[in-house]
Amino acid sequence: MEAYCMKCKQKKEMKDAKEVTMKNGRKASSGSCPVCGTKMFKIGGK
Repeated sequence: MEAYCMKCKQKKEMKDAKEVTMKNGRKASSGSCPVCGTKMFKIGGK
């Protein structure tokens, strides 16, 4: 799963990506940046 890292300012492959459900019921993916370790989040990802 690819997401945008706010710290690196680039799209990167998410490490340890997990599918989560937000409060409103929409699917999202949560993980961390492989380079800097910052949390990454992508709404609507599979």
